[in-house]
Amino acid sequence: MNIFKKIASFFSKKNSEDDEELYSGRGKVNFNDPQDRSRYFMDCLDQMEEASREVELLAGEYQLVTDYLTDTDEIDALPDEKKQGIEAIALSLTAYSEEIRKYRERKSRMTDIEYYTLQKREQEVEEGIKKIRENEKYAVAVKRDLRRLDGERQARLFRKNESKRNMSNYRGMVVIFISAYIFCMMILLFLQFVLGLEVFVGYILATALVAIAATVVAVKYMDAGKELSRAQAEINKLIQLQNTVKIRYVNNRKLLEYLYLKYHVESGEKLDKLWKAYQLEKEDRRQFTEAQAHSEYYQKQLLSVLSGCRVKYPDRWLYQIKALTDEREMVEIRHELIIRRQRVREQMDYNKKLAEDAKQEIEDIAKLYPEYASEIIELLDSKEDM
Repeated sequence: MNIFKKIASFFSKKNSEDDEELYSGRGKVNFNDPQDRSRYFMDCLDQMEEASREVELLAGEYQLVTDYLTDTDEIDALPDEKKQGIEAIALSLTAYSEEIRKYRERKSRMTDIEYYTLQKREQEVEEGIKKIRENEKYAVAVKRDLRRLDGERQARLFRKNESKRNMSNYRGMVVIFISAYIFCMMILLFLQFVLGLEVFVGYILATALVAIAATVVAVKYMDAGKELSRAQAEINKLIQLQNTVKIRYVNNRKLLEYLYLKYHVESGEKLDKLWKAYQLEKEDRRQFTEAQAHSEYYQKQLLSVLSGCRVKYPDRWLYQIKALTDEREMVEIRHELIIRRQRVREQMDYNKKLAEDAKQEIEDIAKLYPEYASEIIELLDSKEDM
């Protein structure tokens, strides 16, 4: 319980008791006991001191509220020309304050890191977007070329393997033809020498057939060999071309990685979007900076004008701009200040009464116990001197 509640409860029972029981606790005090007596008096004196200190604090608040009220009166009493000037400044200040508020409440288009990264490289960004776009297109083309070259190499590899199989087959056919020729010769020899038949024509036909077949197979074998050589040569050429394209692809990727790192993005599309957002953000920030500068200018203007109009607290009106442009708002402020001053006045009166009642209590005790009067007066004087 604070001191005021203690004092209030302490004095609330006085009216229901006789003159000798002004304090509810007085009857419980043994005034013949020096310690009880001294403690009781000191409590009364402390309550007086606390109430007086509160009155001093409230007096400062009362004076402040009175000054605020006086300021409203001073502004209200200004000539119309002066009022119009103040209103014009207040309207301008309100407009710029609204711009600042909207900027601070808006959803940001980008982070500060993204903004300042682009700001540092503002002169390079458009060229950077162009480079990234070109290299991204080139990367797609190179990957397409690599896939095409790999497809061609696979086709040549298939031709090479096909040629190898054909050459192997042709060699097998030669073996078959030779084996068949030998078998035919053995049969013809058997027919000639064992059976005594005339097989001269057979020798000619067998030899001719083998010769023709061998010639055909030999030609095809050589063609397959040539095809194998061509396929291998083309494969070697394609491998060299692939290696060259791969080197270009790797260099292109490294350049893209550097550009992505430089602008803190993952693609040219992202950088393009950020750049467009940056341009809008830059314009917003420019307008915000201008609004702040204008706001500061009109704040100084308002403070200067109000200071010249005998307004004691001109800076307070920076937070009550609407009252300078709307009479209803000014009336509400004045009404609020009047109520505040009335409440402070009531508190001051209440604490003054508490202090006076506490002092009166001590004086009443001094009358009831005259033998301690000098001691009580001495304590009272010592407190008042402090």
